[in-house]
Amino acid sequence: MSSLLDRPLRTAILAAANNPLVRSGVSRYGMKLGAGRFVAGESIEEFMPVARETQRRGFAVAATLLGESVSDVDETRTVAAEYRALLEAFARENLDANVAFKLTHVGLDIDPELALENAATIAAVARETGNTFRMDMEQSRYVDRTLWIYRELRQRYGCAGFVLQSYLHRSETDLRATLALAPNLRIVKGAYLEPSTVAFAQKHEVDENYRRLVEIALSAEGYTAIATHDPAIVAFVTNLVASRGLPKRGRFEFQMLYGIAEPLAASLVRRGYRVRLSVPYGDFWFPYLMRRLAERPANLGFFLRHALRPR
Repeated sequence: MSSLLDRPLRTAILAAANNPLVRSGVSRYGMKLGAGRFVAGESIEEFMPVARETQRRGFAVAATLLGESVSDVDETRTVAAEYRALLEAFARENLDANVAFKLTHVGLDIDPELALENAATIAAVARETGNTFRMDMEQSRYVDRTLWIYRELRQRYGCAGFVLQSYLHRSETDLRATLALAPNLRIVKGAYLEPSTVAFAQKHEVDENYRRLVEIALSAEGYTAIATHDPAIVAFVTNLVASRGLPKRGRFEFQMLYGIAEPLAASLVRRGYRVRLSVPYGDFWFPYLMRRLAERPANLGFFLRHALRPR
């Protein structure tokens, strides 16, 4: 997406994220240097106090154990077990929190049936605890398999949700195809490098499609999470729901990343909107931060300012 950022710089950032030497060196000191402002520790024990504090400040939580593209079957089952443990912990503590995970983290690269099996164990606990979950959307090559698993789990458990990326040409068609299911949907702009044959190349096209997806989603049954840090998109949504007489809670929510644009998030809470912060944790945090920088290299200055700011 050449107009969103400098493509060679983005490629270099992503290469650094995947370099084991860089990762091992940064991982030793990164949390102390400021990564903890964006990632809630490396374990569930470190994550839970952050989730409690996030709720105390008026936000709901979406928990994510960082990781993707797992190639070991046993590891995929360990990941699924951790998500089940999170859902059970949320129920015990009556936290307003759910989970979101990548299907490649639970086996999609190994076998779609394995990913479905693991995701179903998470879905079963979500239903038992009266909660919901969402499956993140990854690169365009995974869209069809992700939507297949979503439909399977939506039919079996009813509490499944998924994500659409506004930079993909196909997303409007995919959204319209799921409207009959009254979907639990999150709309994002998209963070992966994709060719222009499948993704919009210009920022204004991505933004225009984002607004179109929001309008379609809020015109139908279901629940929509509007994941953005863009004040212009936020203003569009608040004006849209006001013009349609939609309630500020119950039909949709805003979602933002933990540690990013929290003043905007807090202002929305004060105005009565429901806001959920996506709070990641885990030892895979360095590639996560690199992806945030790759989405917009100007975020590097943002990260450094916050990393060096006194607590």
